[in-house]
Amino acid sequence: MDIYFTQVPFLTWMESMASIAEDVILCRKCPRLVEFRESLASRYGNGDGWCKPVPGSGTTRGRLLVVGLAPAISGANRTGRILTGDKTSDFLFSCLYEKGFSNLPYSRSRDDGLMYFDIFLTAAVKCVPPENKPQRQEIDNCLPFLKREIVALPGLRVILVLGRLAHESVLRAILPAGKRKSEFPFYHGNSYGIGNLKLYCSYHPSPRNVNTGTLNREMLLELLDRIREDIQSP
Repeated sequence: MDIYFTQVPFLTWMESMASIAEDVILCRKCPRLVEFRESLASRYGNGDGWCKPVPGSGTTRGRLLVVGLAPAISGANRTGRILTGDKTSDFLFSCLYEKGFSNLPYSRSRDDGLMYFDIFLTAAVKCVPPENKPQRQEIDNCLPFLKREIVALPGLRVILVLGRLAHESVLRAILPAGKRKSEFPFYHGNSYGIGNLKLYCSYHPSPRNVNTGTLNREMLLELLDRIREDIQSP
């Protein structure tokens, strides 16, 4: 299976991330998304496009999980690795690199030599949606994958959500009985303790948000500093 994982195996009592990735890649539960992602193959030329669901990527011993919205047309649907190959990933990884979460300030392709340090990345929705707008049933269909990924990270301490949809999906995945999503509103910089996890909110690092100043480099770096303090605290 041509998926990049940092070479930190964790295959004991817990489901392996490789097994989850295999199930993600084979999924065809959402006819609209299957049709759309496969229709994009001709756009990439030479049959280079991935055009399948995109599993998470990173180190399975990471204490930080980053959850985005979904694969992008020019990004993960093309390259086959989440948050790879577009302007969103360029912005995000320049910040992750500065704060020591990767060995490169970019994420370009599955063979670019990128290594992850203490971090795993995934998306709430595993297939690229038309106009970046997944439907409710499509989000619901992907939720079990997100739950499995969270459980398969044994050292997880902090989750960083990129955008409101990722925030809502993560809350659905981790909230204990009796808690309501309304108790944890989304706004950049908000953070919440939920069980033994800390949840941080960030605006999505899309070109639109970056170009309009809704999210800038200083805002994300400050958030990563706070996250670093949390994952390194006793």
